[in-house]
Amino acid sequence: MSAAEHDFDDNPYDLLAAPELLREGDEGNRWAFGTGFTDPLAGIDTSVPDGTDPGALARSCLALGDDALIYSHRLQQWVAGLPELEEETAVANIALDLLGQARLLLSRAGGIVGQTEDRLAFFRAENEFRNVRLAEHADRDFAELVVRLLLFSTWRLALFDALTAAPDPVLAAIAAKGVNELAYHRDYAAAWVVRLGDGTPLSHAKTQAALDALWPLAGELFRPDPGAPAAVDAAAFHAVIDSVLAAAGLTRPTTPALAPVSGKAGRDGVHTEAMGYILAELQSVARAHPDATW
Repeated sequence: MSAAEHDFDDNPYDLLAAPELLREGDEGNRWAFGTGFTDPLAGIDTSVPDGTDPGALARSCLALGDDALIYSHRLQQWVAGLPELEEETAVANIALDLLGQARLLLSRAGGIVGQTEDRLAFFRAENEFRNVRLAEHADRDFAELVVRLLLFSTWRLALFDALTAAPDPVLAAIAAKGVNELAYHRDYAAAWVVRLGDGTPLSHAKTQAALDALWPLAGELFRPDPGAPAAVDAAAFHAVIDSVLAAAGLTRPTTPALAPVSGKAGRDGVHTEAMGYILAELQSVARAHPDATW
């Protein structure tokens, strides 16, 4: 069906849920540095609504976009390294979902501050990235992969659900598009956490160790962010996590959250040692060939 055959008069932001409808044959949902693919927000009214602080909106979209970009890159590193083809395909699809969210959010932020999504992804320094530190963690094994995905996706799903009522219709539409994706991410991770936690003594021990290692990074997800258009209820997050842990026979850790550095954490541009290695890999081609196209 072409865009002309589809009625978006009531809500033109529905285009975000079906980017292929922007124009016949368009392939703007792809993304790679130097390709010149279509802006994912092409055809969308991206003016900032009256009463909305453009700077605060840009910062929120940038932070959420950075979360998705960095986490997607971490998951991509697992491709060709997972134990079964089925899990490799599932994790690759989750990484692609997050990359699509990153494109939309970085484009939204970039349109406000006068930057392209490529510029924001590939040419910022480490201290300019606003992702939470959980997103940059390097998973040591499959147990860490699924436990981290459970923590991240449970939080992000609740946040995106709240953002569907955001004052900015573009951000609200991006969140609405991401809700179904994130529900799958959470359910996929939860199923594996239960399977491993309630499995053999070895798989149980590895999953508990993964939970213990990652738990301190989860505390940052609930740091107050005065400029954010929505927040997640920590009690609701813990209710979901506790139900999964109960089914898996796992114990929720009591270790405190990873402390900020001089009062600053990921949203402030302060990251773990892992972040520099991620950006060195993620940005290497773009920085070596800044004007390249292919």
